[in-house]
Parts: sequence; structure tokens; C-alpha cells
Amino acid sequence: MSLKEINQLILKKIFKTLTIILAFILCINLSAIPSYAAKTSMTGDYTKDTIAVVQTLKDAVGTSKDALNSGEVRDEALALITDYISRYRNRGMVNKTQSFTTMQTALNAMAGHYKNFASRPLPDKLKERLNKELALAEKMVLRES
Repeated sequence: MSLKEINQLILKKIFKTLTIILAFILCINLSAIPSYAAKTSMTGDYTKDTIAVVQTLKDAVGTSKDALNSGEVRDEALALITDYISRYRNRGMVNKTQSFTTMQTALNAMAGHYKNFASRPLPDKLKERLNKELALAEKMVLRES
């Protein structure tokens, strides 16, 4: 074997060794990183969560057009709606109940208005509809529990 061939063989061995070491270090580092679950305001108790969401959203619907914190109320309502729907939409025991479908209808209407007309307050007809649907959902969830 010539000196050139020996040098190439040594370089290949060094390269393979470094590749294995790098892969090992990468695996150790990735497995050591903790994963965090998203924070949620939902307790997991469907009845309690539904009643809490209904009360909060009724307060949001009742917020006057001239309120100084209307933007905060809108953002809080949207976050709560997203949290509630994402928590219960894929739960078979919950998503087939009348209370959930009624809640989902109300939440979709409210979120749709807030997302499409962010600078406008809720119209009176929509407020009336939301109050009826939220009250109905609250009654239904209490009856179902």
C-alpha cells in the first residue's frame, strides 16, 4: 500500500468515527429537551367548563360598544373559544351532545364576527341570538349531567 492510500483510509475511518459521535451527541441532546404542553384554562370537567365559558361569553356579549377594554374582551373571548373547542371537539362522549352542538354554533358565530369584523362591536341581533344559544346550552349541559 502506498502512503496516499493509507492516508485516505485513515481519513475515511476518522470521518466515520466523527459521524457516529455527532449522531450520538445529537440523539442525547434531543432526548434531553423537555416538552411542554400548552396551557389551558379548561379543567377537563365538561359541565363546569361549559358553564364557565357561558358565563364569560355572556359578559363579553354584554360589553357595551363604548367600553375601553373591548379589544381585551374580544381577545379573551377568542382565546377561550379556541381553548374550549380544541379541548372538546374530538371527544366522542361530548361532541355528540345537544349542549355541545348548541355551544359550538354560538361559539362559531361569535368567533366568526370577532375575526371578520374585529373593529366592529357585536350587532344587536347577534347579541340576542348568542344570549339565547348560550342560555340554552347552559340549561342542556345541566340537564345532561
